[in-house]
Amino acid sequence: MTLPIQACLFDLDGVLVDTAKYHYLAWRRLADELDIPFTQEDNERLKGVSRMESLSILLSLGGLTYSPEERERLAARKNEWYVEMISRMNESEILPGALDFLSACRDANLKVALGSASKNASLILHNTGLYAHFDAIIDGTKTQTAKPDPEVFLLGAEALGVEPSACIVFEDAAAGIEAAKRGGMRSVGIGSPDILHEATLVVPSLEAMTLEQLTTLPTSTKEIPR
Repeated sequence: MTLPIQACLFDLDGVLVDTAKYHYLAWRRLADELDIPFTQEDNERLKGVSRMESLSILLSLGGLTYSPEERERLAARKNEWYVEMISRMNESEILPGALDFLSACRDANLKVALGSASKNASLILHNTGLYAHFDAIIDGTKTQTAKPDPEVFLLGAEALGVEPSACIVFEDAAAGIEAAKRGGMRSVGIGSPDILHEATLVVPSLEAMTLEQLTTLPTSTKEIPR
């Protein structure tokens, strides 16, 4: 089988591991302390964006304004709660199909990179045993701009030595799919077609993904299967 790509770039939360629930619990705890109504639907708006941008969205829900120093303090508190939870993660929290698909990519000699906004990506990868599956790791400690800016994926392609057009991005957030498009990359949305309709292909999880499907993807980011 000859694949028309050279590399796969993976988001972390919601694609490889289930950390979204911990983000939600930490943000909801902060929202409760600030007396801000915060639902699972509100949490969808925080997927794929940076910590500070997520805080801005949360504060907007309550119509609250804080100084930059206070915002840093609030974001740090949320992260402390989140890190406490993810520090107990293990391989059981790898999402179905993720490990098998990562292994299949390596067996097919595809280069593999992580492209995540999380500043805790290395901790999660080490705790779940996924770290060794990646040729490059680009996370929130190495980027200046958040998705939908394509920086994280462009840095991933650069680290792998692969042209963006030869990369496929795997994402569960609309902001990540938009980042892939802006970077000139095709994408596979992991989740709902209603949310990820701009992706080149949408599957419910990596468990439903095969390398053969990659051979059918359009060669242009503008060609979206219908």
